[in-house]
Amino acid sequence: MRIIRILLTVALTLGFCGTVSAEEMKVGFVYVSPIGDAGWSYAHDLGRQAIEEMEGVTTSYVEAVPEGPDSERVIQNMARKNFDIIFATSFGYMDPMLKVAKQFPDSVFMHCSGFKTAENMGNYFGRMYQARYLSGMVAGAMTKSNTLGYVAAFPIPEVIRGINAFTLGAQAVNPEAQVRVVWTKTWYDPATEKEAAKSLLDVGADVIAQHQDSPGPQEAAQEKNVYSIGYNSDMSAFAPKAHLTAPIWNWGPYYASVVESVQEGTWKSDAVWLGMETGIVDLAPFGSMVPQEVQDMVNAKKAEIVKGEASVFTGPIKDQDGNVKIEEGVSADDQSLLGMTWFVEGVIGTTK
Repeated sequence: MRIIRILLTVALTLGFCGTVSAEEMKVGFVYVSPIGDAGWSYAHDLGRQAIEEMEGVTTSYVEAVPEGPDSERVIQNMARKNFDIIFATSFGYMDPMLKVAKQFPDSVFMHCSGFKTAENMGNYFGRMYQARYLSGMVAGAMTKSNTLGYVAAFPIPEVIRGINAFTLGAQAVNPEAQVRVVWTKTWYDPATEKEAAKSLLDVGADVIAQHQDSPGPQEAAQEKNVYSIGYNSDMSAFAPKAHLTAPIWNWGPYYASVVESVQEGTWKSDAVWLGMETGIVDLAPFGSMVPQEVQDMVNAKKAEIVKGEASVFTGPIKDQDGNVKIEEGVSADDQSLLGMTWFVEGVIGTTK
């Protein structure tokens, strides 16, 4: 209940003209990948299912929608059917949604992970880099080769920020740890993502992390009898012998708060970036192979982050070339984090 109250407080301070009765509420979701039973779209769909239980609310979704013109068509089709709220849940949906939002001023449009807004379009995200840091601590403690592999999606600030946070977490417990990055340029392609993981295993990585929807990298790690860090949802069922933990999402309370704010006429456009203290971002349960002392260490750091006593990106932090990017004692502000396009020291790979 505390999590729900926090999120409702955030959302209800946003404000929106007009009230939509519960009997009229139609909410649509657009997913970039199949829902399946793990991953990014799966986590969002759990949130959709939560608001489906709200009285008078009906929901609909379209899955596996490519970014670009196809997403504009899907979003526009929902708007034409008088959906009251439309959630678009991938970075590449931002510009298409913005275009449609201008055409349908009576609908509320919500874009996940982007940065653009309009009078009837807001954006929202969670500070996943906090959980990434914690998962990096686990990986750094568990590696024997000091080589961690990271199967990365697209070279955008969101992904780069996550890789950096993971690396900083690993180095906090193991200064010798390095993170090798391979880009797949995919959000969901099980075969490609699994092959990328295999290429990292071939160069000595003994923990595989990822930023995609499929459990392919998890499966590759288990097949090689090494460890893995999942993403988006608990992926332990796919690689129970490898899966150490995973940074995960819990969207249900936030989606409920947005629906209620629109119903009550208090919603207004804003950019919302919520942290671990709200429960939107968390860690999946630890695998049985993670020693208790490692679990205790990570949980202690998590508690500090939740209380606001620890910041992931506090200097001194250097880039790959040894240049100081964040001075000692300085914590990076949100603008710097949202525009992050450089790798920290200890990452092997390019940002392109």
